[in-house]
Amino acid sequence: MKMRVFAIVALTAGVLITPAIHQTTPATADPGDIHGPLSTRGRFIVDSGGNRVKLKSGNWHGASGTWNGNGDEADPANHGGENGRRAPLGLDRVPMDKLIGDFKALGLNSIRLPFSNEMITDSHTVTGLTANPELNGLRPLDVYDRAVEALTDAGLAVILNNHTTTTRWCCSLDGNERWNSSQSWEEWIEDWKFMAARYRGNPGVIGADLRNEVRRDTWHDPNWGLGDSRDWYDAAQEAGDAIVSHANPDLLIMIEGLNWTGIPTDLTGHERPMLKPVSKLSVTLKRSHKVVYAAHFYGYIGPNHTGATGTGETHDPRFRDMSRADLLKSMDELAGYVATTPDTHFTAPVWISEFGVGKDSEALDKAWFGTLVDWLIDRDLDFAYWPIVGFHEKDKGNQWGLLRYDTAGGLRSVTDADDWRGAHISRLLAANGKTGQVAPVRTWSMLNAIHEDDNRSLRAAADWDPGHHKLTCPDDQRLIGISSRGQGGLCTDATEVDLWQPGTQAVMVASEKVSTDWANGFTKYQCQDGQFMIGYSMDGDGMAAILCAPARKPLAGAGRTLWDDKEDQRPASREGGDYANGYLKAQCNADEYAAGIGFSYVSWRGGHPDALYCRKLG
Repeated sequence: MKMRVFAIVALTAGVLITPAIHQTTPATADPGDIHGPLSTRGRFIVDSGGNRVKLKSGNWHGASGTWNGNGDEADPANHGGENGRRAPLGLDRVPMDKLIGDFKALGLNSIRLPFSNEMITDSHTVTGLTANPELNGLRPLDVYDRAVEALTDAGLAVILNNHTTTTRWCCSLDGNERWNSSQSWEEWIEDWKFMAARYRGNPGVIGADLRNEVRRDTWHDPNWGLGDSRDWYDAAQEAGDAIVSHANPDLLIMIEGLNWTGIPTDLTGHERPMLKPVSKLSVTLKRSHKVVYAAHFYGYIGPNHTGATGTGETHDPRFRDMSRADLLKSMDELAGYVATTPDTHFTAPVWISEFGVGKDSEALDKAWFGTLVDWLIDRDLDFAYWPIVGFHEKDKGNQWGLLRYDTAGGLRSVTDADDWRGAHISRLLAANGKTGQVAPVRTWSMLNAIHEDDNRSLRAAADWDPGHHKLTCPDDQRLIGISSRGQGGLCTDATEVDLWQPGTQAVMVASEKVSTDWANGFTKYQCQDGQFMIGYSMDGDGMAAILCAPARKPLAGAGRTLWDDKEDQRPASREGGDYANGYLKAQCNADEYAAGIGFSYVSWRGGHPDALYCRKLG
């Protein structure tokens, strides 16, 4: 028996076709309801009362497409044995309320619900959902609406997942490799604004998973931070801001890393970066505490292995080939470290939003899956099994689904005695990890304006210094670190949260007016007493201005000057992390605020922000 694979990783014209194996496992006990708004507190997701919410999710696929892209979509043979009929899978076999009841019986508390951009405007009418005849004749988006409503009415939280651009199976060289494949960047943003706003009134819709498995297309790699049309970091930040700033401020923003770059041959560079780039360049949104990072793990892929067998296969190890120690180390390096490294700009929850294995797996995959479950439990990570629903006939066919239904609706479950996965799924769902109140932690956010403005404020004017690159902190944070070059910055709420006085405006300072010469021989831009820095602007690598905000409490503490012209001057703890990798930095202590920047155009200095004036918050 074979698992369902529509797109084997292959090398065509020197190009990667990413693997498309997706499946999942089960659990027990009623998980209870989850309602937004949710936010993040360090490495954990929390509810409005500050209590930990652990996502124990499953993937209910189908609405984003099951057609394999070959031949006639109407031909069931072109759906790999599982035709979703442009709707979540299984609605032709099982009434929706029964399906959702089965989800809850497993112990899941949330559902990752894939959709395609095509689905939003698809004028097809859905047919063939014989177990749910009231859905026939509706548009795919209307059926998706009904699924969202039914799930959330049943107490299951929903994470919207932009899986593909076109309605077809993922993931190959299929025109769905990037967010702007088969559509423009702007169209993708507009679709996300539409979807986020559409469910704004439903507190059970808790997250927006921005894009599935961003990967190489025929000719080009995606990247993380190069500032071009293939910059996934930039796109994710823009989409996240569009959602939380306007369309639906209550949603969490789920961001996967890079799923694949490079041409997979033994002679060319290639890798699966996942979340590795986040340590040097993390996403900062205009609303703090909304970012959750995501990654996918399957036994047949690897850090440098596409998952292919034959064409497109390299001699790199798959995850299932690794020793236990090497596997744990690799998963930590690719994703886990983001959650387990405390007190940095990249610290955030990690949601393993796809992982799975077949009931008919052999020894290597079984061992891999057991180690993966151990890792998820030990690192206390959020997760989403792929897939919940599969099809079978007399236990033949899909072997990956947690719940597999035959044409009459007959169920084979991961909890059946003959399914080896059941014990692993049960212990995973039973492992609650951290529960109850999550203590407040310090927030650190990095800024980077090398390619464009990095204005993270909703209150400050978007273009507060026209013609210059601007770095501005989120409104609940203050600037605490700068870089001599590289246009980097570090923001924090350490010691004082929401320091900006409500109802007041930010003030740009572009001339010297100081009472103390804290940087002799340098031009000094300084905030007035009672104000603190929230940003600065650059003309190339030279200073242009600083941005100050009035504080809600008196500020006029003792000051000191830090210099970043020859070496880093940062706290010994390196708290906040490296926010401008490869550049010299100056960073105030956590009980201080940045009050000014000094610079000079004399000789070789070039106007760089070489001096940082720090003052006590007391």
